[in-house]
Amino acid sequence: MTESLLELRELRKVFHVRRADGGGREELVAVDGVDLVVPVGGAVAIVGESGSGKSTCARLTVGLEQPTSGQILLGGREWSSGRVSARERRRRAGIAQMVFQDPYQSLDRRQQVRDCLDEALRLRGHGDAKRRSARIDELLDQVGLDERQAASLPKNLSGGQRQRVAIARALAAEPQLLILDEAVAALDVSIQAQVLNLLADIRASTGIAFLFISHDLAVVRQLCDDVVVMRHGRVVERGEATALLRDPQEEYTRRLVASIPRAGWTPMRRGGVAGIPEQHDEERP
Repeated sequence: MTESLLELRELRKVFHVRRADGGGREELVAVDGVDLVVPVGGAVAIVGESGSGKSTCARLTVGLEQPTSGQILLGGREWSSGRVSARERRRRAGIAQMVFQDPYQSLDRRQQVRDCLDEALRLRGHGDAKRRSARIDELLDQVGLDERQAASLPKNLSGGQRQRVAIARALAAEPQLLILDEAVAALDVSIQAQVLNLLADIRASTGIAFLFISHDLAVVRQLCDDVVVMRHGRVVERGEATALLRDPQEEYTRRLVASIPRAGWTPMRRGGVAGIPEQHDEERP
């Protein structure tokens, strides 16, 4: 049996938000009894539409939010406790790292790429300046960046290059788990494919596990072994990625699968419907 790296057990998160009518506050259940397992070296996707609770699961896992109830176990140790020491935060950072959707917001705009990676290594106590420099070269090569890009500020890089920097910074901690929260959603389709190939190569060469958050089943199909489908904070279906996408059992999952662009699909036109062939527009008076 494959060893578990991450386990979410009956995970629940309730936010208290202002009522729409302004009359006090009400409960918003963002995550409601979620169970999930990511095996060592595995790749599991959480998919669902906006507001399904998938990103909240990611934020709970890395401690950016605290669960209302339930357990988070990483490497067999409890992670769902409240306040932790700085030492414990550093230890956890060496196990799980997160890559966000918008690398421009998650990177320090004043730092050149090399300085960004050097800071990440210093925080991990990664040797002297010479050893850190050698490790930075390895990280740059691992994510497909060169020395010219290493000397650049984030504003001078493309979206794909910035996301490669974010991935390199996460890898500097040598984590066992990489949590990718819509990490390719903002990228052009061709750049998206390059970054997905990069992630697949990193997983193959390092054995790192992925928890991949996405609304895009076409992306998930390329990278993940298993899929968990969420809606309104709950898991509605789960299974092996290829089998689930080929034969979804739940109506909600079938709608998600049906939304994957196929040959002959065209983007939505003003006043039209996504997926209708272009000649349909020409028939209108």
